[in-house]
Amino acid sequence: MNSLVSFDATFEPELVKEMSQFGEMKFFKEGDIIMDYGKYIRMMPIVVKGTIKVFRMDDTGKEILLYYLSSNESCSMAYSCCVEAKKSEVKAIAEDEVELIAIPHIKLDEWLCKYPSWKNYIMRSFNERFLELLKSIESIAFHKLDERLIAYLKEKKRLSGSNVIKASHYIIADELATSRVVVSRLLKHL
Repeated sequence: MNSLVSFDATFEPELVKEMSQFGEMKFFKEGDIIMDYGKYIRMMPIVVKGTIKVFRMDDTGKEILLYYLSSNESCSMAYSCCVEAKKSEVKAIAEDEVELIAIPHIKLDEWLCKYPSWKNYIMRSFNERFLELLKSIESIAFHKLDERLIAYLKEKKRLSGSNVIKASHYIIADELATSRVVVSRLLKHL
């Protein structure tokens, strides 16, 4: 697995070797569902290339974007579901073409004890996702929608590396948990 070369700086050589041996490279097209609500997760994805967006649904069926995952990042929710053998409470969708390595659930605990770099990676991942969730809550609670929209557009620009953002007003509204009419009005005003 040539793509694992990028993990050399993050993990011990022995762990990279085991990741290559036990992990499975998976490829997804833009819009593909990687994880879905109510499904058991048997692997923890680590993004090699591309971007994944992670959503949560409320009781009424309305979704909100929690965070993005990009190169060398993983979903803490997937890790938690794998280790506890429980169903997913999030949905992960490929934002663009995604290449990831799927780490089987049976290796997660073993590596936690065996490799210090894996333990650090998992703890850092939980911390990063937690901070992103705090930022989202702060944004919703304390920032006006126009400020949230600007932050959203800046994040999309950062992730894509392009000044052109390919998303309909409906998609933006859906990800910001608002209406298309409001997004259209704000974009016109901006």
